[in-house]
Amino acid sequence: MFSLLQIELYKITKRSRTYIAFAAIFAIVLIFQVAFKADGQSYMNLMLQNVQDYFEVDKSKAINGYFMCYIILNTLLVQVPILVALIAGDAISGEANMGTLRLMLTKPVGRVELLLVKFLASFIYTIVLLLWMALLALLLSMMIFGTDDMLIFRVKGEESQILQITQDDVMWRYVAAFGYAAIALTVIAALAMLLSIFSENSIGPIVATVCIVIFFTIVSNINVPVIDKHVKPWLFTSYMVGWKGFFYIGVDAEGIPIKGSLENWPAIRNSIWILLGHIFLFLSIAILVFRKKDILS
Repeated sequence: MFSLLQIELYKITKRSRTYIAFAAIFAIVLIFQVAFKADGQSYMNLMLQNVQDYFEVDKSKAINGYFMCYIILNTLLVQVPILVALIAGDAISGEANMGTLRLMLTKPVGRVELLLVKFLASFIYTIVLLLWMALLALLLSMMIFGTDDMLIFRVKGEESQILQITQDDVMWRYVAAFGYAAIALTVIAALAMLLSIFSENSIGPIVATVCIVIFFTIVSNINVPVIDKHVKPWLFTSYMVGWKGFFYIGVDAEGIPIKGSLENWPAIRNSIWILLGHIFLFLSIAILVFRKKDILS
């Protein structure tokens, strides 16, 4: 199985679309860093315009590497599912399109083993993509902007909040957030792989995955009571941004932030279990369908 995994990873590295994702992340991160380095004060003035009279902030220190990474992740983690779909959506359909799928199954490799290896290869690609993002968005931003306490601008209900996290309480939150993002993006990989079984052309599964993610995301953001109660809990997109929960710090009875705490860990834990459930569901359906599928190409 390890040899088969090596082959799959080699195939991924030979595809030009693999490097499109890394180049896109580099370009987006670079744009943010250049823009904030040139005129980050304007953004900070806009965010603080309603609280400047009673909340004093050193804006030069507020724009630091931790703050930059949070801003970048807010943008990138919405787009990364598309980049994951580029690879996972090609897992089975790409072999069928090239006429190699039938040949592969004539060898002593079971269908379930082949599918699991391709899923594992897509998962490894997702992890490497996130590590690349962490290297650029977090570590490079820390080198460019330095480090200090981290400010989080949050809208809760009808009010805006500013949360301050001390710099010695930030890094573990990013490790947890990237771990959560890995689980969320693996859901996309599992979905794209499931759809790739039904097609002999890679474009179909990739486009279908993107359309499903966009549609579900739109529904997840519709604030209608009946949708909130009966639809959103079943959509995996409702939990994709749950990584933000690691930056919502808990407070005591007097409203003072508690170092090392989370505002709502049960909600985060519930989201993780639901995402893992979606991965299991998509992968199980993929195995059932692939085992019974007639391979004609």
